[in-house]
Amino acid sequence: MKLIISMLAMSLVTSAAFADNTVVKADPKATEASAEAVTVIEATSIALRGKPVYSSDVTHFNYVNPDAPKGGEVIEWARGTFDNFNAYSQRGDAARDISDINDSLMESSADDISAYYPLIAEKISYNSDYSAITFHLNKKAVFHDGERIKPSDVKFSFEKLSSEGLPGLKAYYSYVEKIELLDDYRVKFHLSTKDKGRMIDLVGFTVFPEHFWKDHKLNEPLKIPPLGSGPYKVGDYKFGKYVSYDRVKDYWAKDLPIRKGAANIGTIRFDYYLDETVAFEAFKAGHIDKWSENTAKRWATGYDFPAIASGQVIKKTTPHSIPLRASGLIFNLKKPLFADIRVRKAMTQLLDFEWMNKNLFYDQYIRVNSLFMNTKYVATGLPSEAELALLEPLKDQLPASVFTEPFELPKTNGSGNIRSNLRQALRLFKEAGWTVKNQKLVDAQGKQFEFEIMLVSAGYEKVALAFGKNLKRAGIKLNVRTVDSSQYMARYSAHDFDMIAGGYREYSYPSSGFSQAFESKSVNSSYNPANLTNDAVDSLLEHMESVQDDEEKLLVVGHALDRVLMHTYLMIPTWNLSSFRMAHWDKFGKPETTPLYDEGDSFWWVDEKKAATLKSN
Repeated sequence: MKLIISMLAMSLVTSAAFADNTVVKADPKATEASAEAVTVIEATSIALRGKPVYSSDVTHFNYVNPDAPKGGEVIEWARGTFDNFNAYSQRGDAARDISDINDSLMESSADDISAYYPLIAEKISYNSDYSAITFHLNKKAVFHDGERIKPSDVKFSFEKLSSEGLPGLKAYYSYVEKIELLDDYRVKFHLSTKDKGRMIDLVGFTVFPEHFWKDHKLNEPLKIPPLGSGPYKVGDYKFGKYVSYDRVKDYWAKDLPIRKGAANIGTIRFDYYLDETVAFEAFKAGHIDKWSENTAKRWATGYDFPAIASGQVIKKTTPHSIPLRASGLIFNLKKPLFADIRVRKAMTQLLDFEWMNKNLFYDQYIRVNSLFMNTKYVATGLPSEAELALLEPLKDQLPASVFTEPFELPKTNGSGNIRSNLRQALRLFKEAGWTVKNQKLVDAQGKQFEFEIMLVSAGYEKVALAFGKNLKRAGIKLNVRTVDSSQYMARYSAHDFDMIAGGYREYSYPSSGFSQAFESKSVNSSYNPANLTNDAVDSLLEHMESVQDDEEKLLVVGHALDRVLMHTYLMIPTWNLSSFRMAHWDKFGKPETTPLYDEGDSFWWVDEKKAATLKSN
């Protein structure tokens, strides 16, 4: 569908089709006294800005094979263990990909991530001022037990997730004033915040079966497989060892454009390994079918086994233009140790990326320098006039460098000699009240600068130790603590850490989800890992949400937010990879086209002839 929204100021459009499936109607409650008429827009897809890529008459998306064969088994691996089937539980370890058994109201395509297409909701109707949205449910939509998905399930899901989901969700979704069940197939959300981005946040909402979840807590571990509605359901499993997902043969949405040519694998099994090295050996031996590489050294030196030489295993690096995650060493700003921005800037001087990339990463990575990497929202140079119009009123609340310096991270020549950076760091520490005495960086009371970095992967320890050597040169004591995933999540959620190796998710544009990570009302929640509270940032975020459908203004505020947040030094930016690194056994068929925003393996299928050849060898 190509969504065209036409706003006719000071007039009502009573029934006009603006595209092949977009209809604008007058709100029956509108009056002649309305300063601006509110119209109701009906559509089968919606984009934050511009038009969705696909029209309403499309049968499948460009990056799939609509005739892909179904069946076969694919074995992947998962790290650690699992002890329950609830992805929303606030304790325990949920099974890998368990949330994928549920469908959502609408879903993005892998080449059009800012648009949503029909799934449980076959169409939507919404007010032109974004004060309400109605979902029209597909009459064929059912859960795996055959029960129809009803508007009451949608209402229940929202209320369940808001009350029992992750901390902060209730506050985030507080703009939903009321949910109205209109009839057997329509549910209407009334919104207090008239913002397109916030409204669109609802269209990707996951729907749970009320008749199952009414007897279970969403924030507690679940020991039985839950009921879902998606293309897969839980099959065989053994806690801590493996979990299988079986394709639902009579899946209700299999012929919808969003699903045609997808979910081709008959059974997807995740085998659990405590040790990644052991898991890789299992891959080399043919016990695991696919391997997405996350270790630069192994990608450079670990693929010299016989199956590579014979062509049975295919190893490929694929460059992409996907927005990148902003990885970094995140400060907990609630810790007094990191309250002074000069301390955070000084510590940033001591991370030698150039040496690490050369000696640890085989020059495979690029430095993170933005929260919007690989997008047009990256701030460069000094603020533009349009940016200054937003920033000047907030000048007293912002670092002076926002206005005087482009954001640039310190660099070295990669030799390991950081004398210049060390001098800069010690100068900043001194300004913040820290001095070196007897090779220790101490405060006015003589207490040494000491902190802990919490890790969840032993593979990151070499990075932390390399950073620690430079910290030691400045007189700082670093304690490195690696914990299991359960302990990590518990401490992360409680903000019980000094620093973590983490990052901020990738953002293709400044969205309401971006607000969640940085707004003051998300402080103490898992969405705001740095525990940032900043009135100036809140003001910019509020403006950002008000211009979601104005491309030019959104670009300006995106640049301003990126500039301000990077100059705030919430983290020490680390690195990322602008390509996919994947190896797999040659048993797959693949579509001719790879989607713009996805690795594409979700749309592969098992080629029976290739699989048989591998088995015979």
